[in-house]
Amino acid sequence: MELKGKNVLITGSTRGIGWAIAEAFSQEGANIILNGRRPVPQELIDTIKAHGVFCMGVAGDISDYTTAKNLLAEVEEQLGNVDILINNAGITNDKLLLRMTPEDFESVMKINLSGTFNMTQLVMKKMLKKRCGAIINMSSVSGLIGNAGQANYAASKAGMVGFTKSVAREVAPRGISCNAIAPGFIATDMTEVLSDKVKEQVTQNIPMQKFGTVADIAQTAVFLAKSPYITGQVINVDGGLVMHG
Repeated sequence: MELKGKNVLITGSTRGIGWAIAEAFSQEGANIILNGRRPVPQELIDTIKAHGVFCMGVAGDISDYTTAKNLLAEVEEQLGNVDILINNAGITNDKLLLRMTPEDFESVMKINLSGTFNMTQLVMKKMLKKRCGAIINMSSVSGLIGNAGQANYAASKAGMVGFTKSVAREVAPRGISCNAIAPGFIATDMTEVLSDKVKEQVTQNIPMQKFGTVADIAQTAVFLAKSPYITGQVINVDGGLVMHG
């Protein structure tokens, strides 16, 4: 898919991986819709516009279906249909299973998995009519191999893998691709809180012996959006941490 002039909606895109993806697509000439639970700062919008593209911000918790629907209506009123959807919004609430409350589990599932369902279903309706589009879901290596203390997060990200493959089979005949990216340990605010000792231990388990960058994820998202014959895949961006036979 040619990205210039396409409308790209990225949930959870005011910082970290989401923001890097927004910048990468804007540099390809795509129009960008930024999203966060709170109003998107004007300086972020202006930064994207500096690349010569249209940019708007839409605030709202996409885990609430009505909010997601209203958010998308605002986008379509100002910009038109979404050509590329990137479901990046997500949270963690790590703790061992025995200490995890039902609320701890459900809150992560709601934002990470239900939010992905909400946005995908709503955006997909117009994509099916146009017979083109790309959906990219942000999973995690935790959803592939699990991680102690992350039963809620891993379950939500594993759910996104199954969701991605099922949606891909449904929409492929209409020319729509649906893929997932599974980041490993990426240098973000989320990993910055880890102690130096933990970072060293993690790095020893990564064949490339280093954390990835948000640019690594953003470049993969751009690649998938440009590759309409790739669908139903989970692309690990993890320095070799998880290797499938």
